Amino acid sequence: MLAPIFSLRLSYKIKPGTVTVGCFDGKHPCLTAGTQAGKVFIHNPHVRSSGAVPRRAGQNTDMTLLNVSEAVCSVVAGRLQPSLGRDVLLLGTSCSLRAYDVYNNSDLFYKDVPDGANTVVAGHLGSIECPLAIVGGNCALQGFDHHGNDLFWTVTGDSVKSLALCDFTGDGTNELLVGSDDFDIRVFKEDEIIAEMTETDAITALCRLQGSTFGYSLANGTVGVYNRTARLWRIKSKNQPICIHAFDLDSDGVKELVTGWSNGKLDVRNARSGEVISKDNFASSVAGIVEGDYRMDGKLQLICCSTEGEVRGYLPRGSEPHDDLIDGQAELENLRELSQQRQNLLLELKNYEENGKVTDSGETVRTCRSPGIPANTHLESSLTVNSGSESQPPHVQLSVATSNDTMIRAVLIFAEGIFDGESYVVHPDIRNLSSQVTIALRPPKNVPVDLHIKALVGYQSSTQLHVFELTRQLPRFCMYTMCDPDTAAVPNSRVILTISERMQRVAIWLNQNFLLPQEFVCDSSFLNVCFVCLRGSGSLSISIRQNAEALISTDDMDLAGDVIQSLAAFLSISDMPVEAHFPAYVEQLRLTLLKVEEIQAAHQKLIAGIADGSSRARSLLVCAEDARLMLNLKNMKQRYTELQNLNRDLLNSHNIRCANHMELLSNLKIINKIIQKAGRLRVGKYKTRVVSACRDAIKMGNTSGLLKIIEVGSASVQPSRPVPSSGLAP
Repeated sequence: MLAPIFSLRLSYKIKPGTVTVGCFDGKHPCLTAGTQAGKVFIHNPHVRSSGAVPRRAGQNTDMTLLNVSEAVCSVVAGRLQPSLGRDVLLLGTSCSLRAYDVYNNSDLFYKDVPDGANTVVAGHLGSIECPLAIVGGNCALQGFDHHGNDLFWTVTGDSVKSLALCDFTGDGTNELLVGSDDFDIRVFKEDEIIAEMTETDAITALCRLQGSTFGYSLANGTVGVYNRTARLWRIKSKNQPICIHAFDLDSDGVKELVTGWSNGKLDVRNARSGEVISKDNFASSVAGIVEGDYRMDGKLQLICCSTEGEVRGYLPRGSEPHDDLIDGQAELENLRELSQQRQNLLLELKNYEENGKVTDSGETVRTCRSPGIPANTHLESSLTVNSGSESQPPHVQLSVATSNDTMIRAVLIFAEGIFDGESYVVHPDIRNLSSQVTIALRPPKNVPVDLHIKALVGYQSSTQLHVFELTRQLPRFCMYTMCDPDTAAVPNSRVILTISERMQRVAIWLNQNFLLPQEFVCDSSFLNVCFVCLRGSGSLSISIRQNAEALISTDDMDLAGDVIQSLAAFLSISDMPVEAHFPAYVEQLRLTLLKVEEIQAAHQKLIAGIADGSSRARSLLVCAEDARLMLNLKNMKQRYTELQNLNRDLLNSHNIRCANHMELLSNLKIINKIIQKAGRLRVGKYKTRVVSACRDAIKMGNTSGLLKIIEVGSASVQPSRPVPSSGLAP
């Protein structure tokens, strides 16, 4: 168990995920957090009277309370302006970012962020010289310097819920880790995506551990660690992880992953193996985990806060005064684990002995109570595309079978993003057992999925079963079945690109990424294939001529991006320009931009009306108080009645403004997603150029230029070739 070296009880309830520590005067660390009442407090026990921020009479002199007019989403402290020599407090709300200099009680800058500031991180990114306050919002990322200048902007797949800076590539500069609601962890090298990892739920927290290793947590209770794109380990709990933090608690030079849970549990896990090495419990949910020299004794402490305002500090193992006691507890814990392992091994040995016995009644091996299975038994699997029937929709069919007459009693499949959860269990009817089991799979996304299969094999009367394990991978485009190009419907949208590669290599890519009835072979310099989506989203046509134009036809821009990114990665293409023609998406973007202009115009009118109403309310309040002091009760009553009616109107205007803002966020999300999809149609520097050019066009209000960028990749470039109506010319 962790032994705290100090404990505090604060008078404010803390909002989860809004805890930070900052040296706002350059010397003394201050615990800062958002309260559940919508305010922000700064706890500074080292300087009893800073004189910087006024306090209410009778208020605790250790506490400074900041009133923020908007709901606080994120609270972060960082050295945004190194010349100051002290930290700046960054407050993110649903529509703004404020950089606050606590020491001088002044704002460094205040920026409207229409996409919202769901999460904020401060630090250096890539080759950008000055530190940035990087904001994650509604499908967008923005980075501001200490003057409030917008030096970084890009789009991502969905609403951003977590950010972290990490040297992912090992080149000495930071990359940006982005976790979003679409279950993806993306790695940005400045504004270019260099890696993507798909998880099983929304990513709620990210933290850098050491080098290119980082931890993550999901909304479904999963916590794990990645080393670049390779997952080292993960665990899952029925409780929700609220926050994660990296801290070297055992003083071995390697940071551990500290996790705070919704049930109040705090655990410290080895970053390499996921083994729990220390733990503690709070009476309420953990709200935040930070670190700092809070006792001002030259030693960093791990500081944990609960939602009820309880704060505990922990020292690394080598610095704690009760190391002998803790070591003794660790030895007892190891003895308990070894004893449990011994019991498990004895039970397994007993099962093997039972399997080796033969009954005295002379029963055959097949009807024996505890029979063994033939030594040459092994498990086989196959994947096929099933177009479905009236009783069953289209799916990918997984067949698992044994190599002899042994029977499959159950099949367990562990996979990510396919099932409602992470596993699926099939129990065949015991009256109709066979050596083969078929399972219908319906992957919702175009991503390769590893299927970890465990089958319980025995005979019908067996009480002890053998477990066979195997792993299969679902290809990225397994939900597409090949059809005749002459009879398939031609999509209205297409992508034109150039691929300088042998058709044999493209054929290998097709065989690896699609479930084909037989191996596809291309002996000519021209390739033309067509697929139909089992999800019902139309057809996909791929026509490629060696060292010439290639045409990918589909009405789904996401699918076109997936095909291009997969093909480019397989063929090792680093940069590839593309001409895209998606009239439905372009029209949707045009209408959405018009809608945004209308919403922003209405927003300005609402702000002006609310300002006028507020001014009138102040005037009525003064008149009413004057009438009260003059004992003119009739006039006072009239003024307060007018004030009540005006307040009702202001509340209605506020509700309309909130609805207006939510509609604006929804439309901005559509715009950002279309820009992100347009970027995925390109590869390398051309992808970066599209996103940057779209940002510039939006800033200048150049709608026609934005639509042209989506199509050809630049506002100043005309299409270099006509769009073919169908197929490619021989």
